Amino acid sequence: MTLTPAPTTFRPATLADIPAVTAIYAHAVMHGTASFEVDPPAEAEMARRLSTLQASGHPYLVAESEGTVLAFAYAGPYRLRPAYRFTVEDSIYVAPTAMRAGLGRALLFRLLVESERRGFRQMIAVIGDAEQIPSIELHRDAGFRLVGILEGVGRKFDRWLGSVMMQRALGDGATNPP
Repeated sequence: MTLTPAPTTFRPATLADIPAVTAIYAHAVMHGTASFEVDPPAEAEMARRLSTLQASGHPYLVAESEGTVLAFAYAGPYRLRPAYRFTVEDSIYVAPTAMRAGLGRALLFRLLVESERRGFRQMIAVIGDAEQIPSIELHRDAGFRLVGILEGVGRKFDRWLGSVMMQRALGDGATNPP
């Protein structure tokens, strides 16, 4: 069943959201190829990830309807070396009951605005599984361009998976210094 949510609130995630975020992500890990994790992290690990991202100035958002978290998204470091500090990688996960209701799109656009507001200059989408056409199209519609495909770099569910790399400039992008 696909949920057409009641009015949705988009807001920064809090630790109180961790049970719902963990459940949404666990389903994605166990049943999909958007994440290359093979074992779903526990709530404590998901709370640590949220706290780490927020402490480092990265946006982490949830979509909530009638008190229920239906989706989450964040922009985390693309790589850890200092030269990459103005580049983020996006992640978006939607509860199975809320798929195709536009929440991923709405979160991505909010994540773009929030990342730009925080001074980030590039956003990278590393789309797990080159067959994730809805995610590829979502990013293309948001102004991302294809920059590469990595073939057979992950193995999950007894098959090799590729990754699609997409990129979008934020604000001035790389046209001038920060």
